[in-house]
Amino acid sequence: MDFEFSPEERAFAEEVEKFLDEHHDPEVMDPTRENFSQLVDTPARRAFMGKLAARGWLGMTWPREYGGQEREGVYEYILNEALARRYAPQIGKGVGIIGKTLIRHGSEKLKREFLPKILKGEIEFAVGYSEPQAGSDAANMQLRAEKVEGGWRLNGQKIWTTSAHFADWYWVGARTDPQAAKHDGISLFLIPMDDPGLEVQTMPTIHKDITNQVFFDDVFVPDDYLVGEPGRGFRYISEALDLERFTMFTFAPIEARVKLLCEWVRGARRDGESLAADPVVRRQIARLATRTEVARCHSLRFVHAAIQSERGSGKPPTTHASEYKLFATQLSQQQADLALSIQGPEGQLRVDQQSAPLGGRFEGAYRATVVETIGGGASEIQKNIIARRLLGLPRNF
Repeated sequence: MDFEFSPEERAFAEEVEKFLDEHHDPEVMDPTRENFSQLVDTPARRAFMGKLAARGWLGMTWPREYGGQEREGVYEYILNEALARRYAPQIGKGVGIIGKTLIRHGSEKLKREFLPKILKGEIEFAVGYSEPQAGSDAANMQLRAEKVEGGWRLNGQKIWTTSAHFADWYWVGARTDPQAAKHDGISLFLIPMDDPGLEVQTMPTIHKDITNQVFFDDVFVPDDYLVGEPGRGFRYISEALDLERFTMFTFAPIEARVKLLCEWVRGARRDGESLAADPVVRRQIARLATRTEVARCHSLRFVHAAIQSERGSGKPPTTHASEYKLFATQLSQQQADLALSIQGPEGQLRVDQQSAPLGGRFEGAYRATVVETIGGGASEIQKNIIARRLLGLPRNF
């Protein structure tokens, strides 16, 4: 595969960069939020998404019959990476997980109701898979959906739903057939977040942002808001998880932090000596830069595999997504750990404290990157997927 962009792709990248220069807004683009900067959780961020929508950049890869442009996934990748590089909100769950799943499996009613709103940037979603006993093992979810006249009655709990405190709709997996095999008894539903049976309780993270747990008390969901066929929810979730694992953990912030650290090391001194001249520091930085280039190639390999799959000439990039997610999120942690080690005791100062090296950027990243190795499936889950699906190892080895 070619790891360089075509002239047309480079032209689009330049168009996006120009747009971001013209619409730069510190209220919208906050580097200290790290990966949480992708969330569309304020009015200013929603307005920014409206500007992206006006350029026709939301749903570019969708079929034309649903308002898309049928562009290849590399254009979506270029856009998302550019947004991440500026710490702006990203195209996220609506365009990817929800929109693409509805296009493949949703009823005409759900397509008519939700797809136009997604393309206009008018709606935000929360995704409810994880539960206290079903974190990375989504097939073990126990939220009960009981069939009643005209719909379903949901009772139970979800956890780690990051967007629940500001989203408009909840994309929820629930167990509709407790007698079926655990992968076959799950269905997907769409629920308005203002449903009186939903209770959202915020949970602070070790970073400065929050996630949520959500309680369901006799939440009624009409049959029309069941997504696809009952009992096939886990299959739909699995299709979308590859995309989630890739788009949630963009490469651009990793690259930006490496450049920032290198610039700091060039000018930093310890005990009167230049850090850049220290052979141990130089070796550590070189290793980090090399691994960062490997992460870039992993990301482009996923895009290439996804395009080949869409063309019908390759398999879905399931293992590519897991390889990238595992490598990139562990690299983020290694990067932050190395930066604090090089910076010494002052590296532990936070963004609002004086004398914090690089404005406390890496102290914040150190805490934020722990979350990255868990969201979208923990590192252990990614290793299991790689072991079984790529290496062909047995389940018990």
